[in-house]
Amino acid sequence: MPRRRVLGTLAGATLAAVMPGAFAARSAAAIAPLNVVASFSILGDMVREIGGERVALTTLVGANGDVHSFEPSPRDTKALSEAAVLVLNGLDFETWLPRLVQSSGFKGRQILASKGVAVRRLSADELGGGDHGDDHGDEPEGHGKKQHGHGDAHAHGDHSVGDIDPHAWQDLRNGMIYAQNIADGLARADPPRASYYKMRAKLYIEKMTKLDAEIRVALADIPANRRIVITSHDAFGYFAQAYGIRFISVAGLSSEAEPSAKDLAAIVDRAKKEHVAGVFIESGTSSRLVKQLARETGIRMGGTLYSDALASADAPAASYLGMFSWNAGRLIYVLTR
Repeated sequence: MPRRRVLGTLAGATLAAVMPGAFAARSAAAIAPLNVVASFSILGDMVREIGGERVALTTLVGANGDVHSFEPSPRDTKALSEAAVLVLNGLDFETWLPRLVQSSGFKGRQILASKGVAVRRLSADELGGGDHGDDHGDEPEGHGKKQHGHGDAHAHGDHSVGDIDPHAWQDLRNGMIYAQNIADGLARADPPRASYYKMRAKLYIEKMTKLDAEIRVALADIPANRRIVITSHDAFGYFAQAYGIRFISVAGLSSEAEPSAKDLAAIVDRAKKEHVAGVFIESGTSSRLVKQLARETGIRMGGTLYSDALASADAPAASYLGMFSWNAGRLIYVLTR
């Protein structure tokens, strides 16, 4: 063998022995991105944060979309049929997803983002669709309970749910569980890049931990009897339990549910008796009823909150952490006025 070729071979072998991590990283980078489908925008953002450039992401229900009324298109069916991984919330949130999985012939790995969260059980009023003037700030946190069966189905608008509140991401501690589940699932689906996903998830969870602590500090000096607000629909039960804010919802779990005249009268009466700090519109829902409540009670409008979907890319609530920071900021501002 020519001397130059021998030297080159030896040099390559020496570098590979000295820097195995660099060669492994280069090899992993050369692998095609992992094809991932996320069910809705909040999970899509989490996947993007954890997967980075190593995933090719499709989000079924995008920014400002409504999961409750979503109808999959042929494009969605095709995207799922070509995916290696599906990330979903579960807890009966994506009621249309089982049909889509079946019609697409998807055979890849499913990552249940909510696996292991302490679920919030819905009250009889919430399940029955009766008086929507329910608050959740005084309920026990229940973080010793794990996710289990969904019970009997009940209708809320066109969104059929069991007795579990599916909006678990509205507690940052649950968001941390989601992030870890996603990282673990991506790592199992794509072992050569497992350390990459886990490293990014660790940094992401550190950001969630910091924001969670900041919110708690900001709320600490606000008396409990002043932490009452009105929102469009019942999507903030986990937020209420985590941060001690009482939410009175105009409608039920579905963004399309309509309260009765009796329900509205009860909320107006309650709002006049208690110290309700503000009335909030939720992104993607009609503002008509909450504006009516604000007029009838004289309570100030507090702006827009985001519950089931992120905002468009140019808005502060365009990411999960951005959404959480925005919601907490609007609430704290109104509660401290």
